[in-house]
This record gives sequence, C-alpha cells and structure tokens, in this order.
Amino acid sequence: MSASQYERELKNILEGEFKTISKITKTCSIIEKMNYNKISEKPFAVIRAAGSFGVDLVATRGDISFLTEVKSSIEDTIHFSNISGKLQQQAETMKNICEKTKTLPIYAFRTKGKRGDSWRIFTLDIENLEGRSSILHNRLPKLKKSKKGFFVMRWSDGMPLSDFISYLCK
Repeated sequence: MSASQYERELKNILEGEFKTISKITKTCSIIEKMNYNKISEKPFAVIRAAGSFGVDLVATRGDISFLTEVKSSIEDTIHFSNISGKLQQQAETMKNICEKTKTLPIYAFRTKGKRGDSWRIFTLDIENLEGRSSILHNRLPKLKKSKKGFFVMRWSDGMPLSDFISYLCK
C-alpha cells in the first residue's frame, strides 16, 4: 500500500465506514474491534489535505477537531532526520500552526505486516490548547526527540488507534 492509501484508510476509519473497519479489524482482539466500531456512532467529517505540508487529514465534529499527519513504515521507528530533514520541517510547521490556532496535532503511524491494531497515535508537545483538546493532548504519547533534536516516532510508544477511538467516543 502507498502512503496515500493509508491516508484514505484512516479517513474511512474516522468517518466510521463499516467496510474499512471490518477489513482492518480482522486480526484484532474483541476489545479492539469493539473500540473501532464505536466510531460509527460518533464519526468525524474528514478532509484530505492537498500537497504534503505536514498535514494529511483534517478531522472535525461538534466536540473536537484535529490535524493529522499519516506516516507508514515496515520499520518500527521513523527518524525525522532522514530525507534531508523534510519530516522535521513538516513537524515544526505543524507545531507552529497548531499552537497558533489552538488545534490538536496528531501523528498516526501505520506499520505494515502487524497483526492486531496496526495503527499508533502520537501528538506533538505544544502549548495553549483548551477544553477537550487539552485533556486529550495530555493523555497522548508525545513524539520524542533524539540527542540532536530531531523527532523520533517509535511505534511501540504510541497509543493504539482503537484506544484513541474509544476515548474519543466516550
């Protein structure tokens, strides 16, 4: 699957599309499946952003909105120092936009070839969030930084998407 296919997959999940949720939960535990299915009761309106400026999806509904950057890899770790620092610049741009607009930033990491919930959710450490966004931000794992100051995303450190959905649908 290409990166854009994973963006579409996450978009369909957040919109509560039954076919996509059914497909990706085939190897999930019963609890993970139940959590994924909760999104159909409280779905988001999700728009795919054009271009690659550090935001792939914009998800919104009455109680919360967030900007999402989708990453995928066979590896369990993504180093933002790779590819001439492009990923690092995207993350810094997203951080600035989210702090300015008081919007929750989300990084969604889809690993390939894993059984169970293959998505993990992270956020950037930012200031000035309010309300439910601030509460959710405090619960989410933050992207770590390397000794050289570059962001590092380790799949095993993230929150499973099924848990994220369960929390969003309470």
